[in-house]
Amino acid sequence: MEKYGLNTDCLTLTRFFLSEQHRHPEATGELTQLLNAVVTAVKAIQSAVRRAGVAKLYGLAGNTNVTGDSQKKLDVLSDELFVNMLKSSFTTCVLVSEEDENFIIVDKDRQGKYIVCFDPLDGSSNIDCLVSIGSIWGIWKRKTSEESGEPTMADALQPGNELVCSGYALYGSACMIVLATESGVNGFMYDPSIGEFILTAPDIKVKPRGNIYSINEGYTSGWDDAVKEYIESKKNPTKGKPYGSRYVGSMVADLHRTLIYGGIFLYPATKDAPNGKLRLMYECNPVAYIVEKAGGLASTGSMRVLDIQPKDIHERAPIFIGSRDDVQDVIDIYKKHAEKQQSK
Repeated sequence: MEKYGLNTDCLTLTRFFLSEQHRHPEATGELTQLLNAVVTAVKAIQSAVRRAGVAKLYGLAGNTNVTGDSQKKLDVLSDELFVNMLKSSFTTCVLVSEEDENFIIVDKDRQGKYIVCFDPLDGSSNIDCLVSIGSIWGIWKRKTSEESGEPTMADALQPGNELVCSGYALYGSACMIVLATESGVNGFMYDPSIGEFILTAPDIKVKPRGNIYSINEGYTSGWDDAVKEYIESKKNPTKGKPYGSRYVGSMVADLHRTLIYGGIFLYPATKDAPNGKLRLMYECNPVAYIVEKAGGLASTGSMRVLDIQPKDIHERAPIFIGSRDDVQDVIDIYKKHAEKQQSK
């Protein structure tokens, strides 16, 4: 297979899509077509990220997005790439982007049956200091029939437990796509020599327990008592070694490390952000689906993230995500504090 220094039978992402499609005789190929459009957007974004300094793509674009964050030039470029690739794939009917205030209805003559919610460039506050950034997406099927007319907001506001597929791309020391489907989680590394993503991490499973916690400790004063107790138990355990602390500040980077090494990533509610900061539809839900398919857990502390019924496309939610046993520890502490409050 590698007689000439090149694997002539490597499993590319496209081949993987086709083999998955072949396992389902009822498949129409529409999801494969959609995912190919996502991959094209990711390839273009990673290329732009690599040459951002030369192409003067760093710095502010002069706008703010709907959630109040200043938009970077790469943010705007990434959003346009995702929107244009997905619209022209003839597979989508509704698009929800972090960068757009309203959901986007695809033109009738280009509509398909899927809804895609995405954060085109997550962690963009780290662009100028060259820290890893990423893209996140979740894919749902349209609930209403095409005969009923235009898709509606209700089609977009589906809980995470209705996801068909989700994934993220990490633009770091290399470019990697991690993709979750009903059959599991797989990682694909970009090989620039052939311009393809190659399967390098098949059937990813997160460890049942890790030894790393990841949280922004600058917000300690705003945490509730349950979070304070949990972090203190990791720093000064009554038995065993303390956990290590790692925090990049780019969700995709922190989440990817948690998925590969085990442990827990926490972005809780605070006094200033009582509903948390991360967005449910295009941040929390897609990564929760990935981690659960890899054997982990994702919770708000009181309920499963994927069971939240969204009310707004830009709704926020707290999240505790990672190794099953680590997240369960947080859930148990929240339960203990809730029972204490009820007994007062």
